[in-house]
Amino acid sequence: MPSGPEHFVTQPAYSTEFTRARALLLAHPGRWRVIYHYDGDGIASATSAVRMLLRLGYPVQSTPLIGVERARMDALLDATRGPVLVVDTGASWLDRFVRHASPVIILDHHKYPGVPDPPALPDHVALVNPLDWGVDGMSELCAATLTWLFSVFIDPTNWDNAPWGLSGAISDRQHVGGFKGLNAKLVEEARVRGLVEPFPGLPLFGASLSEALARSIDPFLRGLSGRPVECDRFLTALGVDPRRPIDSLDGTERARVGSAILARLVQQGTRPEFVEAFHAPRYRLPSLSIDAEELANLQNATGREGTPSEGIALALGDARAFARARAAEEAWRTGVLTGLRRIEEAGVNSLSALQWFESPEGPLAGTQAGLAMNYLLDPARPVVVFSPGEEVWKVSGRGTLWLVGRGLDLATAFREAADAVGGEGGGHRVASGATIPQSARDRFLDETNRRVLAQIPSSEAR
Repeated sequence: MPSGPEHFVTQPAYSTEFTRARALLLAHPGRWRVIYHYDGDGIASATSAVRMLLRLGYPVQSTPLIGVERARMDALLDATRGPVLVVDTGASWLDRFVRHASPVIILDHHKYPGVPDPPALPDHVALVNPLDWGVDGMSELCAATLTWLFSVFIDPTNWDNAPWGLSGAISDRQHVGGFKGLNAKLVEEARVRGLVEPFPGLPLFGASLSEALARSIDPFLRGLSGRPVECDRFLTALGVDPRRPIDSLDGTERARVGSAILARLVQQGTRPEFVEAFHAPRYRLPSLSIDAEELANLQNATGREGTPSEGIALALGDARAFARARAAEEAWRTGVLTGLRRIEEAGVNSLSALQWFESPEGPLAGTQAGLAMNYLLDPARPVVVFSPGEEVWKVSGRGTLWLVGRGLDLATAFREAADAVGGEGGGHRVASGATIPQSARDRFLDETNRRVLAQIPSSEAR
């Protein structure tokens, strides 16, 4: 059995970046502030980071960051005298970190603008980014699996951070089509160590089969999701009692229900990769007696419902936090379902290369956009969603890996369009965010549409 991650990647920058960050961490045993993005991947990353620091005996304070907010990051750094560990964000703000008086470690999988290679950094700043060692941070390693891997570099005991690595990767949709690259190696290592257990099952959650189907957002099923009466009819027609628990289905019944759901997905025009994802392996987490996708939903929900610290607390064994996370998950799921039903019934706005809509459920907007892109909208055009903030628009954009394969790069489009209107943006080629002035929405749409139109061949965008 492998004992550590030293040979997972052969590219020299891999061990160089980890070794530099490890040395910086171990040389400063005082209080650390962990700054993290408030989504499921960020919360899972912070979970592994906090567990790692506590095992070292270091005091730790964790602070979430919402969106692309340079001013907020500046304020946090100004208020922090000691060292800082930044996870799932920060690649766009390297210029700010070099001015911090204490050590800064950044574990991020997003593109940093302006330089093709890692920039030169002072001794007190360490950047670890899989893009520097030939690993795609969009599909092969998320922030949570990166932080899990880094924690193992610190101490192999931290292999037991597997639940948080896995849940973060699922939150970032890196399980669609099966785990790839370094993610796949890490998941296999966790399986060998008995930390995760693959099992067959339907990706539905609820007390009964009907409830789970009516609450389903991933997949979102036209005519069924959000409609309990229609779900009862659908299941009864299949010869399955809608009141039965999901776990009570035998293999034949599970296959019958699964096949009928797959047929609905194909009928509603869902792209093949998302249809196939319905059959993807499920992963049980023995240490928590929970499904990894369910854990991903719980942590993501705490962030989107404004209580990301609960997502970390449940990982530290706080039973009350687990209960509060379940309540947050119910509110989160209801809010996402509300937005998807609204899109299903009212549609969205169209430009030549984009689709766009507004969402009053601000923290849920990105999730709504991603799931709408997967199950409801024109697959040939990425979607942009706007949510109102204080004198700004919070913007999220979502595409698909199919569009990325045809040239889509939302990170570049959002960063350049936001710069053009006095805002700030960035992220991944498939999913990005921005913050722009409220008066600049139309211009931002024009700027982004023009760039996406140039990226994707005209035969693919309309």
